[in-house]
This record gives sequence, C-alpha cells and structure tokens, in this order.
Amino acid sequence: MNFHPIGAAYFSMEIALEASLPTYAGGLGILAGDTLRSAADMGLPMAGVTLLHRKGYFEQHLDARGNQSETPSIWGPEKVLQPLDARSSIVIEGHTIAIRAWQYTVRGYSGHTVPVYLLDTALPENPPFFQTLTDHLYGGDDYYRLCQEVVLGIGGIAMLRQLGHHHLMTYHMNEGHAALLALALLEEHVAGRSLAESSEEEIAFVRRKCVFTTHTPVPAGHDQFSNGLVRRILGDERTAALQRTGCLGGKVLNMTDLALRFSHYINGVAMQHGEVSRGMFPEYSIRAITNGVHAGTWASPPFQELYDRHIPEWRRDNLYFRYAIGIPLKEIRDAHVLAKTALIAEVARATGVQLDANVLTLGFARRATAYKRADLLFSDLERLRSIARNVGPLRIIYGGKAHPRDEAGKEQIRHVFAAMAALKDTIPSVYVENYDMRWASLITSGVDLWINTPERPHEASGTSGMKAALNGVPSFSVPDGWWLEGHVEGATGWDIGREEIPETEADEIAALYHKLEKIIVPLFYGRPDACAEMMRLSIALNGSFFNTQRMLSQYVLDAYFEGKSAMPVEHAVIERRRSGAA
Repeated sequence: MNFHPIGAAYFSMEIALEASLPTYAGGLGILAGDTLRSAADMGLPMAGVTLLHRKGYFEQHLDARGNQSETPSIWGPEKVLQPLDARSSIVIEGHTIAIRAWQYTVRGYSGHTVPVYLLDTALPENPPFFQTLTDHLYGGDDYYRLCQEVVLGIGGIAMLRQLGHHHLMTYHMNEGHAALLALALLEEHVAGRSLAESSEEEIAFVRRKCVFTTHTPVPAGHDQFSNGLVRRILGDERTAALQRTGCLGGKVLNMTDLALRFSHYINGVAMQHGEVSRGMFPEYSIRAITNGVHAGTWASPPFQELYDRHIPEWRRDNLYFRYAIGIPLKEIRDAHVLAKTALIAEVARATGVQLDANVLTLGFARRATAYKRADLLFSDLERLRSIARNVGPLRIIYGGKAHPRDEAGKEQIRHVFAAMAALKDTIPSVYVENYDMRWASLITSGVDLWINTPERPHEASGTSGMKAALNGVPSFSVPDGWWLEGHVEGATGWDIGREEIPETEADEIAALYHKLEKIIVPLFYGRPDACAEMMRLSIALNGSFFNTQRMLSQYVLDAYFEGKSAMPVEHAVIERRRSGAA
C-alpha cells in the first residue's frame, strides 16, 4: 500500500466510485464520488471514508404495471479493490467488533490519486450478525442503522489512525450519518479521561476540525435514534457525553444535531437551501456552497471530443466552459445527435422500445419519492395528447428507484407506468429499470430537455440538471434548489411556475403545459438554431459554474482551512508534483 498523507478526510455513507460498483444509492453518493474525483484532479491531499456495502443498495425489478421488487446487488470487492492489512475495532453493546478496510484509488486527470477507504466487518472473528453490518446500504432497522453509523464515524476514525493518518486538519461529514466521528475525536483529545468531563475548550478543539454539509430539508432525511437504543449500543459513558454536550436532548439522538453541535463550518447545498436550513436550525450559522458535478465524468464522449478540440483546458480548469460560447452551433448539434443516438440504441437494447431520434425527447430520472412528483407531467393526459398531436410529437424517458420501504415512492412509479400505458399510442415512452450512473450518463446527455418537478422547497440542490447542462441539454424545472441559480429564462431553459411557492399545485401544472405547448415544442420543431444556441448557453453559463471543481475550491477556501494555515496542504501538493505523482 502506498501511503497518502492527507489533510482532509471526507466521510460519506455512500460514495459512487464506478457505475458497476453498488456503493451508492443516488444523489448523495454521486456527489461524494464527484467531489473526490475533483480532489484528485486538483491534486488535493484528501481521502474518502465509507462502508463497503457488500450487498449494495438493491437491484430494481419492475413488472408491467410498475410494481417494484428488490434483490441484493452482490459483487466481489476482491476483484476491484485493494485489501489493506490494517485492522481497527469498535465496541458495540459490549462486543469488540473488528474492522478491516479495502482501498479504491481515484486517479485524477494528471495522475494525482485520492484513496477511498471502504470499511468492512465481514471478518470471521466477529459474531455473525455484526459481520453483516457493512452489507446493506440504507437497509435494516434502527438498530442496524445506528450500528452502521458507529462503524462509519467511530470505526472510520480508528481506521484512519491505523493507516497512519494522525494529524488531519479537516473531517468533512457529508450528511449526518458520520456524526459520531466527533465523539471519537473528543475521546482522542481527552486522552483517557471521562468523556462526560470534557470541557467547552475541548469540544471547541474538535469543532475546529469538523465541517458538516446538510443535504435535505425533508425530516425523514435526518436520522434519529431513541435514547435507550443509543445507550444500548454506545454504552453509558458515551451516552453521558452526548447528554453532557447537549446532543441527546429529550428522548432521541438526532445525528444532524450532533453534526451541527460539533462543526465549525456548516453549509447547505444551494443558496436557497442555506436559507431553508437556517430556518430549520436558527441557533447555528449555516452558509451555502452550491453543489456541482464532475465534468470529466458526466460530459458524454461526443461532447468530450468537442471540448478537447475547442477548449482543451476544460479538464484542468472548468471555468473554460465559458468559452463554449464560441463553439459553432452545427458542432453542438452534431455532438448532441451522437449522444442521443447512443441513448436510443441502449433504450432499444434494454427495453425493446425503438424511439425516433427526430422526435423531441424529454428526460426525468430521479429517486422515486413523493416530493419529487415524477407524475406531475401526467396531470392532464388529454392536454399532453393534444400537444403531441397538434404541436409536435413527444417521447419521454423515465428512471429512478424507490427505497424498499418508501410506499409513496413506489406508488409514484406505478402512476407513471399507468400514464405511459394510457398514452402509448400517442406518446411512446419508457421507464428504464435499475437506474444507475451508466443510465444517468446516457439519459442526461441524450435527451433534448431535462424535466424536474420537485415540491418546493424540498429540493435541497439536485445535480441531474447540472449533468444535462454539461451536455448542452437545457432544463425545464420547478424553481427550487440549484435551478434558482442556474435558470435564465429562454437561455439555459425554462422555469415551471414562478419563484414564489404557489398556494396550489394547479399553478405549476398550468405553467408546465403552457410553456410546453406554446414555447418549447414549437421552438424544437421550428427554430433549430435557437435550440442549439440554448444548448451552447447551457454549457457556457451553467457548465462553467455548477461543477465540483468550483464547489471543492469553495470548501477549501471557506471551510477546510478557515482560520488555519493551509501550508501543510500546499507543501503536500508541491511534494507530490516534485516526485512526479501528480
């Protein structure tokens, strides 16, 4: 194993490393993977910490009516990951649980690498149940989930020490799942003394090292565990410490509260989400760093080739996407035709449905849950039929998984299937099964228009439309999350409803159909140059800003080294470059 000196450790319950590795469920994991890919591109001394998830999130199976069933995503980590010799341990309910780690190496465009450590409890010395703790992503009951979060937070800190990472400047919690790392850092700092006696100065010492990014204004996104369960799993001393520090008030431990209490920098993931989060947690100073996507991952092959010819510096510096404004419109159109052709071919292979490349194709692929309103587009089937028959034909490609216990999300999928069946003679559409990174890349680059219809203000950020923008695909979206910042009406896309949150959903539905019928469909069929100009503006205006390179630069400047000297990090980068590693 090559030792990587690091200055920041990025903890996330899920990290999307490759499309074929089921170590992620959706947007949170995609963001984590894109963040670490940009860290490798930028030569930053970072590492990722997550769980192995031997059985992944799940494989989605959909029947003809859209009923979802699930099976485990079985994979062989030994085939793609490097086993590490280091061992650490944690104590859960009096049992000492051994942890090992596997390493995945993220390699940047210039050769710099960022290690990702995937924690694994499937060791023969562990009791059978505890061997399964790193099997299922977001699976099991509260007992299983809290045990997992102990492995990630406390076990992750212990593993970093075993791997030689002792003096990190920053520990970044990507959501609250890893918040128990703060307890582990406090234990280290008090050096054998009782945690319950820790002083405010000692808590402040830990706080200076921690950064917390909150991702959701939806209450279900904030893990909570009962006082009794916390005491059972963590023991009396750690429970007393949580009470002492004000993190175990009332009858529950809220992991978001724990992360907030122990972080010197807290941020939402879009400007509006920062405002929403300040309203939810008014006692904390919460900033905002808008999410982004990794350009090298999400620009499709035809657009990568286009950028290599016209703006060859784009991988090194994503701001060069601003110069896409000079790319000839014909070449933009030609690249999109290639991306659309690839999507249509894969849809035909996977579903048997042959879509027409000349027809306006809409894309909607998100996690299937109630507030994302996947079926809003189908609110008035007769209106959609009329648009398709009288203004111009349409096709729609859907994708997205519902959590196995999210019945409302599963019902959304069934609604979409029923609507597609009712419209099949007028608007042939497909719902791709088992939506993943591969499908995300194909759909966001191959459709002509990206649709997003969340219920406001529940969209913290969203990143799928950012992927589309990198491929010149404009968005047609409810003004929430990142779209409040990325939307330029008629230039980067269109909004669905006004910025003010409507009193009724009917206002949004009316705006959706009006713009589709009167503006978008006529534009696509009647003004191809204007469409290509919007594609070019989407790249230049949104691709140049909504990327993880810009996002991570903000974290480095505003969060990681705020009030600290960044010299150790700078020296580490310089030494790597001198040695030819970056």
